[in-house]
Amino acid sequence: MFGFLNINKPKGITSHKAIAFLRKILDIKQIGHAGTLDPIASGVLPIAIGKASKLIDYLPTDKNYIVGMYLGFESDTFDTDGIVRKTDCKKITKEKIETELEKFKGTIQQIPPAFSAVHYKGKRLYELARKGEIPDDIPSREITIYKNELIEFDYEKQIIKLNISCSKGTYIRSVVNDLGKELKTGAVMYELTRTFSGGMNIKNSIILTKETKKEDILKTLIKPQDILQLKTINVSEEEFKHVLNGNKYKNNTNINGNVLLIKDNNVVALADVENGIIQPKKVLL
Repeated sequence: MFGFLNINKPKGITSHKAIAFLRKILDIKQIGHAGTLDPIASGVLPIAIGKASKLIDYLPTDKNYIVGMYLGFESDTFDTDGIVRKTDCKKITKEKIETELEKFKGTIQQIPPAFSAVHYKGKRLYELARKGEIPDDIPSREITIYKNELIEFDYEKQIIKLNISCSKGTYIRSVVNDLGKELKTGAVMYELTRTFSGGMNIKNSIILTKETKKEDILKTLIKPQDILQLKTINVSEEEFKHVLNGNKYKNNTNINGNVLLIKDNNVVALADVENGIIQPKKVLL
């Protein structure tokens, strides 16, 4: 088994549990995933099967989310899974929301949530947060928000839904919390759906159920060359011997950089090419 899966993780389970479920169905240990989803979140969870797990870092990194939030509340985790308290504030208009959303577009600095897996002085932030130790000097990181669109707004209930396209490393919970600060109302996330990740769209995703069978999953396997944004080079029988041994060889290609080496329409290796010299980096056989 070798390739990628576009799994739609349901709300209420961890990404780790989704992986464990797949391991049991497929009877294979080598499975990885890209971009962890919290239990409160659902949506696209890119999965790598077999040695395709060596290619996870080469999946496209941009993501898209639909996020729902309540105004007038605050939470230690920035979502409704944490300790939530109501704030004393006035109702906010749609025009005010759209004005403040402009601050959350383009390349900006973002501070990750205290309840996150980000490393801080040798520990995960959530390990400290669970002990009540929330640092006040969590380093910010540069992220890019390509789109931040208001798609639903209930004025009476003060409920918002946004459609957000962003770069890798963006914490949507932090966007929600920071928007609440700018609106001076507070805001907590109650729902999050990832609609695009790793080059995969939720429209083509597989929903895992107790009835899901091995053959149902395997027929949806995506070949690496069909999802990775890398150029490909076909390998001859003679070149294949070099690839298997991880040895570099000469080719008349004018491509440079990372490529996928293909034999019989299957990916056999990831390689680096420089001035016609092909050096296998990850042999996938």
